[in-house]
Amino acid sequence: MKKPDVKIVLLGDMNVGKTSLLHRYMERRFQETVSTVGGAFYLKQWRSYNISIWDTAGREQFHGLGSMYCRGATAIILTYDVNHLQSLVELEDRFLSLTDTASTDCLFAIVGNKIDLTDEGDAEGGAEGLKEQGKALSGRARASRRVRLDDAVALYKKILKYRMLDEKEVPAAEEMCFETSAKTGYNVDHVFETLFDMVVPIILRQRAEGPSQTVDITNYKPVKRTQSRCCD
Repeated sequence: MKKPDVKIVLLGDMNVGKTSLLHRYMERRFQETVSTVGGAFYLKQWRSYNISIWDTAGREQFHGLGSMYCRGATAIILTYDVNHLQSLVELEDRFLSLTDTASTDCLFAIVGNKIDLTDEGDAEGGAEGLKEQGKALSGRARASRRVRLDDAVALYKKILKYRMLDEKEVPAAEEMCFETSAKTGYNVDHVFETLFDMVVPIILRQRAEGPSQTVDITNYKPVKRTQSRCCD
């Protein structure tokens, strides 16, 4: 297996669609809800770079593993369900502290999934998603969304304060807050590929700042060896 250049981690409560988003992007299909146990990952080649994308469990019983998966992460996708406000609240209350182990210059994207289930689904889905979406939602009532994009933008700004990051030195909230549908595929590619493009300069900087391959021998001290004798 190729060694990944960077790591991207998906965090969020159970049933918000993290696994479905990843399957939609990597396997080009929608998978019905399957609970992730612990964590799982894909390796994506983007241009000449290898990016590992980690899917994490949202269940409370696996919560402690989140900080381990986030260790050294270059980007984190915080995922919520646009139809459930509590799933956005949980990102701040339960999941934000798990990112303490991520890299200091970690990028954050906030993704509201399941936009196809709202009464705005037709307007949001785009031409490609409408055909599939119409079949999937025929005969089923849609609900008014519970979370607005402005709510995600507000959370993003809270994250910057939590991480003590200057808004002028990081991507703007409007660039890092997305709404998606794993079912129809709406905006899914855009989320991942926007992040991929953003982590490339980080990869290049890490390579430039990487450990020197030259051995410093100026302070080398030979090891003293004691002579062993088998007989006198």
